[in-house]
Amino acid sequence: MRVLVVNPNTTAGMTAKIGAAAKAASSPGTEIIAVNPAMGPASIEGYYDEAFALPGLLQEIAKGEKAGTDGAVIACFDDTGLDAARALATMPVVGICESALAAAGMIATKISVVTTLSRSIVPIEHLVRKYGFAERASVHASEIPVLALEDPKSEASSVLRAAIAAALKSDGSDAVVLGCAGMADLAKALSSEFGVPVIDGVSAGVRMIEALVGLGLKTSKTGAYSAPLHKTYAGLLSPFAPGKIGA
Repeated sequence: MRVLVVNPNTTAGMTAKIGAAAKAASSPGTEIIAVNPAMGPASIEGYYDEAFALPGLLQEIAKGEKAGTDGAVIACFDDTGLDAARALATMPVVGICESALAAAGMIATKISVVTTLSRSIVPIEHLVRKYGFAERASVHASEIPVLALEDPKSEASSVLRAAIAAALKSDGSDAVVLGCAGMADLAKALSSEFGVPVIDGVSAGVRMIEALVGLGLKTSKTGAYSAPLHKTYAGLLSPFAPGKIGA
């Protein structure tokens, strides 16, 4: 099985960390292909960054499917471009927010999601409602910029731990979901430290794809996820027209 893991931002160091977490979570015989777009923002922190991450992300999804990958994980907790990727691809595509919440919901009753900056709270709360967890999950910000997670000299780790401790106390929760793919390498240590399940969406996403592929399931091509209609895209977006993207 070949699983594509796409970091929608352009920071190669984060892609390497995400790829390592995905490989550690994968089953024997699963090949992890971790990539990031060549164009787009260095990190995704809000709606504006997300909009400009989409073309490069979708290009990587299209290229991966044409290369024969069996499924894809979008490794940004905003589930950046997830619906568009599902419309584009036939292979199953999952986001790490949806995957992490689904996993947490099977093992805990109340969930604390701890993300990076406050500006991410509202977009994640929208996803929490969309996925049916509004009554079970609360979203908290640690006020750590995404790229600080890549800086070994930063205090990001200690700040994140303090935010998790505060979230657990205020929510009375029995599981934590890490709200950024850049935190993927911390889940195991944090779970041991806090004595509750700490779920990393990258790992959960890989296992979700393995399950879907193992069941022989692909993305439905009727309804909202029907293939995009062929038409001309103008100007700089010409290469992203349906039928051309990923060529």
